[in-house]
Amino acid sequence: MKKIIVVTGGAGFVGSNLIELLIKKTKYKIISIDNYSSGTRKNHVKNSRVRYFNSNTSEIEKILKKYLKNIITIFHFGEFSRIYQSFIKFNECHFSNSIGTNAVFKFCLENKIKLIYSATSASLGNKGKDKNLSPYAFTKSKNLELLENLKKWFNFKYEIIYFYNVYGPKQICSGSMATVVGIFEDCYLKDKPLPVVKPGTQSRRFTHISDTIEICYYAWKKNKNQHYAITNKKSYSIIQLAKMFDTKIKFLKSRPGERYASALNDINFNNRIIKKFGKVHIKNYINYFIKNKKIVKKN
Repeated sequence: MKKIIVVTGGAGFVGSNLIELLIKKTKYKIISIDNYSSGTRKNHVKNSRVRYFNSNTSEIEKILKKYLKNIITIFHFGEFSRIYQSFIKFNECHFSNSIGTNAVFKFCLENKIKLIYSATSASLGNKGKDKNLSPYAFTKSKNLELLENLKKWFNFKYEIIYFYNVYGPKQICSGSMATVVGIFEDCYLKDKPLPVVKPGTQSRRFTHISDTIEICYYAWKKNKNQHYAITNKKSYSIIQLAKMFDTKIKFLKSRPGERYASALNDINFNNRIIKKFGKVHIKNYINYFIKNKKIVKKN
């Protein structure tokens, strides 16, 4: 019986949280492939069922060769995943999201392994035109097109999960790959003004990591070859998010690739996107964070 699940990006924010969930809910062994460009060994799950490989996904065939007969599913979350940084690190973005991902798709297709792929809301907005706003959105949208064709040509089996501004435990809080909620938390703890990219009115749907990985698991268990979106029903502008921290704010100049809003589309190519809404609300999360950190500071 097949007994291994592979998670690319398993030392990253989403991947490490997913591995923790898979350990709790399944009896499978887990293999992580991560190049540690944004992942960290601090995120390793200490369990005998988990094994970590430090490598690019472009080497997936070589890494998994001896495990091939036992792999049931690959959760492919190990891609370059920042919009603005994809302009600065274009080669890294292209290598990860195009060359690396193509190797993952090829490996799954040739070995009849089910794929769970993390898509992005950045490719859905403005009636699909937002897919051309940045190298990141472009590469991700092209991967979706390729998957659609692989399904038509070869009956390739996969699930697509659209992520919407994921936040929560293990998120990156500093450095070039930090998320906006993570950046705000880091600045709050250091008593620094929260940096808001102009105009600040661009809106986002913030989704807690626990809600995100639950839908990833749900899609895998259902095994219906569907497209899912996991998000929150309410969206907030970046300036509204910053004001939830009740502290100082500073504005940064506008940046290329900025989307005005997180789109919640019904249709992607010829597929209906099944919308799932998270239970955790960003306001409650921030209120708890602030209350908890004030207690820590007092002590």
